[in-house]
Amino acid sequence: CHLIPMFVASDVVDEETSEDRSTHRIERRCALDVDAPRLLKRIAGVDYVYFIQKNTLNRKERTLHIESHNETFSNRVIIHEICCYSVHPENEDWTCFEQSASLDIKSFFGFESTVEKIAMKQYASSIKKGKEIIEYYLKELEDEGITQVPRWSPTSLPLCCHILFKVYFCSRTSVTRGMCKRV
Repeated sequence: CHLIPMFVASDVVDEETSEDRSTHRIERRCALDVDAPRLLKRIAGVDYVYFIQKNTLNRKERTLHIESHNETFSNRVIIHEICCYSVHPENEDWTCFEQSASLDIKSFFGFESTVEKIAMKQYASSIKKGKEIIEYYLKELEDEGITQVPRWSPTSLPLCCHILFKVYFCSRTSVTRGMCKRV
């Protein structure tokens, strides 16, 4: 994705679609060029950091669940992130977005504090960037004249079709095209 400069590559490890096509699961191995000091990369002996990402799109329930964890240095550092998109319980035109992450550093060649700072900086940056990317693709869909996507039904979608909700965010705050309001 050209919008995420640190994203280098991804390979599909596993993919499956349910018989009724309501659920699509894909597992990817992703390479990231983490913004870390050159000395730290040299000591660690890596150019890229690898993550496993598992996405589950459930068209019946209208949810997208994304879970990722690091593969690189998993015996020294554990990074785990979960993102979930779902329909707002009170307004079907809104999409709720929940995100959580954890970082556990066991030992990292005496650079534990530096690794923690880098990870927190990357995570904070990715939160902001994620919102920008979604808005970019929503604008692209609008420019193509796509403003509504029909709901899934057992016979409504070809296998390749991706469900996109009218995307609005909410967790504790609802964001509508850059305007926030408390929910």
